[in-house]
Amino acid sequence: MAKKKKKLNFYSTDPDTVWNDYDKSIEETLPVQQQKLRVQRDRKQRKGKEVTLITGYKGKTEDLKELGRYLKGKCGVGGTVKNNAIIIQGNHTEKIVELLKNLGYTQTKRIGG
Repeated sequence: MAKKKKKLNFYSTDPDTVWNDYDKSIEETLPVQQQKLRVQRDRKQRKGKEVTLITGYKGKTEDLKELGRYLKGKCGVGGTVKNNAIIIQGNHTEKIVELLKNLGYTQTKRIGG
C-alpha cells in the first residue's frame, strides 16, 4: 500500500512571500571521485544475520539503486536500498571495497572490525 504524501497548507499575509516547491529527493549526484562511501559489516536488528552496509552516498535515489543493483549482481546475493544506504546480504566488505575502488570511488573506507 503506497503512502500518501501530506500536503501542507500555509497562509501568509506578506505579499512578498516566495513559495518554494523544492524537493530534496531531486538533489544532484556528486561525481564518483567526491563520494565518501563507508562499508561496514552489521548485525544490529537483523536477528544475528550479517549484512554489508554501504552508507554516505550523496545523490539521486535512482543512481543509488543502480549502484546497489550492480553490487548485488557482482556479489551474487540479495539486498536492498533503504534510508539512503545499500544493504547487501552476507559479509562482503572486502569484495565491495575493491569493486567500488575499481568503479572510481577512491574515498571508500572500510569501517569496523
